[in-house]
Amino acid sequence: MIFVTVGTHEQPFNRLIKCLDELKANNIINDSIIIQKGYSTYIPKFCKYYDFLPYDVMDKYVREANIVITHGGPATFLMPLKYNKVPIVVPRQQKFNEHINNHQVKFVKFIEQQNNNIIAVYDINRLGNAIINYKKTIKNMNNGEHSNNEIFNKKFSKIVDGLFH
Repeated sequence: MIFVTVGTHEQPFNRLIKCLDELKANNIINDSIIIQKGYSTYIPKFCKYYDFLPYDVMDKYVREANIVITHGGPATFLMPLKYNKVPIVVPRQQKFNEHINNHQVKFVKFIEQQNNNIIAVYDINRLGNAIINYKKTIKNMNNGEHSNNEIFNKKFSKIVDGLFH
């Protein structure tokens, strides 16, 4: 099962939801897909979806999922990391009216370079390949930090502290 969450930001993330629905419709993805779509207005036809989920239900889906796909909000992609899962992270982009600026793109690039424990997808046309090659990609991640939660959490805390001080 693939679990997808776009968080609670009020701007739709239709680009991601539509792409996943099309990948499922075209049998590029055979796994079941469960989507927390937030304020997105695109209604999936081939994926199970919810607008919002209580934290405990989201947590359950993250634990059970083979792949977790998130937007670029730090709190959202931190959840799969706490279960030693490497999330596919698709940051919201200003040019698609998904957010007010590109802070998610900048933050995801920073985390990707510093920690090598996420799979970042900036071009939605590459999402299908990221999903298809997921197991191979995480196997080839070279520094192993994605499986070392304590080291990541310390680094992540320093990054967050640096942003606010």
